[in-house]
Amino acid sequence: MSASAPSSAWIKAMPVVFVLIWSTGFIVARYGMPYAPPFSFLLVRYALSIVCFLVWIGLARVSWPRDRAQWLHLAVTGMLMHAGYLGGVWAAVKAGMGSGLSSLIVGFQPVLTAIWLSWSLRSSGQPGVTPRQWAGLLLGFVGLLMVVWRKLTLGSAMDHVTPVNMAFAIGAMFSITIGTLYQKRFVQPCDVRSANAVQLMAALAVTLPLALAEPEVIQWNAESLGAMAWAVLGLTLGGSSLLYMLIQRGAAASVTSLMYMVPPSTALMAWLLFGETITTATLAGTALTALGVSLVVRPSRR
Repeated sequence: MSASAPSSAWIKAMPVVFVLIWSTGFIVARYGMPYAPPFSFLLVRYALSIVCFLVWIGLARVSWPRDRAQWLHLAVTGMLMHAGYLGGVWAAVKAGMGSGLSSLIVGFQPVLTAIWLSWSLRSSGQPGVTPRQWAGLLLGFVGLLMVVWRKLTLGSAMDHVTPVNMAFAIGAMFSITIGTLYQKRFVQPCDVRSANAVQLMAALAVTLPLALAEPEVIQWNAESLGAMAWAVLGLTLGGSSLLYMLIQRGAAASVTSLMYMVPPSTALMAWLLFGETITTATLAGTALTALGVSLVVRPSRR
């Protein structure tokens, strides 16, 4: 995962691998959330991830960004895409919001990205989001709604939606959206390992005071240790690195549309691991989401 060009086979596989890894965030939350306050868990996750990246950087003799502006841009994306996005989602769920509603709110990200791109590109005379991509985004969101609908309806009586957890979820949505657009616009290509280390350092600095303010402490047991291990090795070292590479290589609308595939993949994992029911609507929504994403990411004919 260096700055050199990956093989064509790996480039083609990157979106699928990213979706599969990113979808395990639900598994981490399922195992870790009952035993850890959100910001304390994320603080430890960032710290351990930084250590892993520093060891990796040292062994591989990876170069660091030399431009101060690049450090600043990476820090901004780290605060948005790690501290803002992950902190918002975890805090919203911990504060009583169901996973279905939080997934639906964050699922607006591809649409917000497309709206911004359509406005900004057209205002500068460049081609914006195509009608085919708009159709794909709409189909993807409808499919997402079908996938999470059962959790929305079953959880409505138990979910405790408040202005606080709603603010956390909406903040997470805007953080990942702005962070993606900011990285695509300002972050120059550099090694993904040193880039991630800088991003995580910034996220740790933002998360530290929030973690210190939490009255709870992490209860370490097999579940929380396993959740932490996968959060560091799988989600951060693997998933976050893939997201960084995808944003650098692809169009922002195409990359963010992959997020539509996360809830369907999560539903399949929950069925395999926890025996959660998969309904006909879930399967139909998954197929519709896949079709929508394919319309967004398919290269335009010239």
